[in-house]
Formats: sequence, C-alpha cells, structure tokens
Amino acid sequence: MSDSPLTRIGLLGGTFDPVHNCHLWIAGQAQRALSLDRVIFIPSGAPPHKSRDSLTPARHRLRMVQRAVAGLAGFTVSDVEANAPETSYTIDTIRTLRETVKDELWFIIGLDAFLEIAGWKSAETLLTLTNFLVLSRPHVPFTRTASLGLLPPLPAAQLQHLDNGRQQRLDLPIGPQARITFLRIDPCEASSSDVRERIRKGADVTDWLPPPVHSYIIEHNLYVPC
Repeated sequence: MSDSPLTRIGLLGGTFDPVHNCHLWIAGQAQRALSLDRVIFIPSGAPPHKSRDSLTPARHRLRMVQRAVAGLAGFTVSDVEANAPETSYTIDTIRTLRETVKDELWFIIGLDAFLEIAGWKSAETLLTLTNFLVLSRPHVPFTRTASLGLLPPLPAAQLQHLDNGRQQRLDLPIGPQARITFLRIDPCEASSSDVRERIRKGADVTDWLPPPVHSYIIEHNLYVPC
C-alpha cells in the first residue's frame, strides 16, 4: 500500500489578543495562495517578545481562537504554545509539531516580523525546518529582505517588482528542502491593539470581530477598564 501524498499545512502563530477578522482574512489569503489543505492557528503562551503580565491569559486567547474558527473549513487550532509551561519559541514549536506532523509545513508571517527573524532563537536552523510564506505589510518594502544575512542572495529586481505592484508573488528556494514565498496581499488594517482600545473606550467592534469572539469577550468581561 503506497503512502498518502503529503498535505500542505499553514501555521499561523500570534498572541491573538484578541483574534479578529483580519487574522481570518490573512489565513484565507494564505490558504488560497498556497492551496493549503489546512491552516493551524497557534496562539502563543508566553512569547519571548512580550511580558506574560501584559497579555490576556492564554486560556482565554486559545478559546477565542477556537470559537473564531469553529465551523470554518480548513481552519484548526493547536494549543502547543498556549499550554506550554515556559517561554514559547517558534523553533521549539516547529520541532514539537514535526514529531507528529510529517506533512509540508508553511509558516505564515508578516514581512515586518520576518525582517526581525535573525534575532529569533536558532534562526538559521528554523529556516531549514519549514517553508515560509511572507506576506506584505503596509509601508514595509520587500527589498529590505535583500540585506537579510540569513538568506542566500535574493533577486533585487523581482523584490522591487513586488514593492511596485508589477509582481504579486515570488517563490524561491532557501535551502535543500525549504522554500520561501513572498506574497503581496491587500492590506487589512485592523489590529488587536485597536480592538482592545475601542473596547476600553466603549466603541463598537462588531465589524472587527467574529460574532462568537465578540460574545466571549462580553461574557468574560475582557479588555474593559478595571
């Protein structure tokens, strides 16, 4: 009996404090661009760049993401970081997932965050363990990746084409087994910090949040001044 063909799985990590409609829209853009069979949302537990005290408890953020994707085809949630007892590093998450998932993995990341990857734990190794889908961010040029020392030389002309809109996508190998795809997407300006601020001010956020997430926030009295 032959082995089943590998499926393509996207990994979308974040604090998701709270998860909002732009997160779902980004996941959908990635899913269509790469023909992903599944996108796994990975709410962080204690990310290295943020204080645990500054975040809503991981159990709430995990449950909000679970509610947000419930019933959406191809979207699932992992608690691999939310339930981790210590600081969550991406390379440790990928290694943990690799223990059980043998499929083709794509780590979905914004261009602004990708430009800081040299400061991540074991960044060089991470770039060999998974493929990367790097999504455009407003006012951040793709040409900045040309000076990212961890990568082989990138075609400057094609990066420029991405920036000026003449090209929507660029696919490149970054090692013997890993690839990177740069993708232009239409901007979605909502952010979790915007949502939190609007809730604190008593402003309407119904257009920003999936209804089950909005209900959860109200139910648990999240983001309102103490």
